[in-house]
Amino acid sequence: IPIELKQAVIAVEDRRFYQHPGLDVIRAAGALIKDIRVGRLAEGASTITQQLARNLFLTPKKTLARKLKEVFLALQIERRYTKNEILRLYLNQIYFGAGAYGVGAAAETYFGKRVQDLSVDECALLAGLPRSPERYSPFDHPERALARRRIVLRAMVREEYLTDDRAAASARSPLRLAPRGGGRISAPYFVEYVRRRLVELFGQNAVYKGGLKVRTTLDIKTQLAAEKAMTEGLEALRLESARAGGSQNEELYEAEALQGALVAMAVGSGQILAWVGGSDFEQSSFDRVYQALRQPGSAFKPIIYSAAVESGLTQADRVWDAPMSFPLPGGRGVWRPQNYTRRFEGEITLRRALEVSGNIPAIKILSRVGVDNVIRVAGRLGLTTPLARELTLALGASETRLLELVSAYNCLASGGLWIEPHAVSRVWDRSGRVIYRAEPRRRAALSTETAFILTDMLRGVISDGTGQRAKVLKRPLAGKTGTTDDFRDALFIGYSPGLAAGLWIGFDSRRSLGRGWTGARAALPVWIDFMRRALEGKPIRDFEPPAGVVFAPMDRFSGAWARPGDPGSVLAAFKAGRQPRKDQD
Repeated sequence: IPIELKQAVIAVEDRRFYQHPGLDVIRAAGALIKDIRVGRLAEGASTITQQLARNLFLTPKKTLARKLKEVFLALQIERRYTKNEILRLYLNQIYFGAGAYGVGAAAETYFGKRVQDLSVDECALLAGLPRSPERYSPFDHPERALARRRIVLRAMVREEYLTDDRAAASARSPLRLAPRGGGRISAPYFVEYVRRRLVELFGQNAVYKGGLKVRTTLDIKTQLAAEKAMTEGLEALRLESARAGGSQNEELYEAEALQGALVAMAVGSGQILAWVGGSDFEQSSFDRVYQALRQPGSAFKPIIYSAAVESGLTQADRVWDAPMSFPLPGGRGVWRPQNYTRRFEGEITLRRALEVSGNIPAIKILSRVGVDNVIRVAGRLGLTTPLARELTLALGASETRLLELVSAYNCLASGGLWIEPHAVSRVWDRSGRVIYRAEPRRRAALSTETAFILTDMLRGVISDGTGQRAKVLKRPLAGKTGTTDDFRDALFIGYSPGLAAGLWIGFDSRRSLGRGWTGARAALPVWIDFMRRALEGKPIRDFEPPAGVVFAPMDRFSGAWARPGDPGSVLAAFKAGRQPRKDQD
């Protein structure tokens, strides 16, 4: 990296970089005074180390909590790395726009040359981009880019990195840009995830300088379906919410970007086919697929039902859906959980309880099966986040990652075989030698019978429950809605025989989406649009039962044997010998 580029970045981003311990107290105090004067967060005061911490670990949302985390992480980074190491990490991580990450990619993208060959004026232009890559893009806004370059050159003079004459000569240099490439990078969140994975496997030196050739699992058709469904879906949601809630809702959605995340993988292989980590990567590179921890709400319930079926219960067994209460620890009162509908159905089957996403039945099933047993099943299904050892687990109150939740559903679709989700299939070195082949971890998480019975029950969610909108696709599908307290999160996770996909919608600040914005209303329509596009032209296949499963007609309300065609009758899956019979009471 040329010394002029390092100097330009330090001059314009963090003039006391080599003096402060990660936090520039003088600059922070000045920014605070200005913020107080204008009555809002207007002045940025982040050091290079803070920016590095934010880009690696945090979201760009301007909140006091995020700022405190940013400072803490910056101080830790400063303790572990030298200033030059921090600067090198920053310059190789930061986004310069046009799909370019790091100064090497930026030099190639904008000027068609190696970073070590950059001139002073080119270094100054690149140094000015990270503040707002789109606003100062020399491709789209050349006048703004030149104005920003002049600011950087003046800063370099102020810090005595350049003489006045040399800065003036550089300011007069015309833009000499390389021909523009493809513009915005395809699947940016996925590409960033792959980049991080490659650094884990091979180290930064090999990734950035080793000439590696990488084959990923991404399927372009599926990725484009995900991006289009997400973009159109979030815009439709924003408009519909504004219409429903008036100017107040419109102001809420204007104040903070509505976010969404979607990940899709191939059933039976764990290959990641599509990945959307947020509404706009250039505005926020924080990835809601695998970095965000959010409550899954009722989308967690299939894990509880998996443990129940594995323990010997059937979808015809019954549970009471009635008011209940629990004393809170320490005499803090009484917990009275409610169903979303505020109604109770009395004694109902496990199948019906899952169809209507009943909270009370889920709590009772969790209590019967045992919290520890459910947590063990969740671990086998790929969930790694800590889960609360309490009955609120039935309501999806413990936070999970979307990627892991979808891998759990993929396990159900794959006959109980959990397969590690993976994005990189093969890597070659510069000589063409294969140095990596994907060998994802696999384990039998559930019996094939249990997995298929859960699939059958989740088909009921779509045929007769909270996921009925998905019937419009006219394909065999299984899935589950998820909604959290105060409508902070909306989810739908589901699968066809060949494709598993999960979708989350919400705000990074955990603000409510608005009353009534459930998983069925907010997330499911976007999931349907994605599946329609992704499965277009694919043959219609049904889920194939394993040898140990039989079907029997049952009344989905009472669980008793029922004549095919009777109201409430459904052909349901059971482990052989456990099905309801005509001669039973």
